[in-house]
Amino acid sequence: MRARVAAAAARAGRAPDAVQLVAVSKTHPAEAVLAALAEGQVLFGENRVQEAATKFPALRPAHPAMRLHIIGGLQTNKARDAVRLADVIEVVDRPRLADAIAEAIQKEGRSPDLLVQVNVGDEPQKSGIPTAEADGFIEACRGRFGASLTGLMCIPPAEGDPGPHFAWLAACAARHGLAVLSMGMSGDFEAAIAQGATHVRVGTAIFGHRG
Repeated sequence: MRARVAAAAARAGRAPDAVQLVAVSKTHPAEAVLAALAEGQVLFGENRVQEAATKFPALRPAHPAMRLHIIGGLQTNKARDAVRLADVIEVVDRPRLADAIAEAIQKEGRSPDLLVQVNVGDEPQKSGIPTAEADGFIEACRGRFGASLTGLMCIPPAEGDPGPHFAWLAACAARHGLAVLSMGMSGDFEAAIAQGATHVRVGTAIFGHRG
């Protein structure tokens, strides 16, 4: 999979190492994560904080380069657990969650990298700050979290061409001087890379169908 990511970057005229692969290990056991670590994979994504807590703390001592991304919708009452466990929280998507994360950072004395999740398709069933509110929310988070706010994340609509949605997110990140763009999954990561993704989140193509 890393070879496919590098090839997509090259086709887009980008350096082969310009895009990092986040292996989405949700619903897969710690043994699957260990197998991926043995192959040199170090970035992992989990949807649920509770599940991440059962796998990753025990693996960290032997794998200090490993980084855990929280990529699923985060409840405010799980914010402190996420701050304690994660290296990156990709799903900052509403003011109440930003409040909870800020409080958790103060209590835990550590600050993961943070990404604002934007609902690029403005779909009512999806998480993410609406596009019309994105600029103001990003500015507010930048003022609150400073350098810990590193970028943006999105999940485009399942139907239609995702390219324009990825392009919108890339332009938004550029307006705010944010370097990280987490966009693209197993079915559309090549389109995301063509529009500037720095991180792609791939599960099925690495681990197979979820258990």
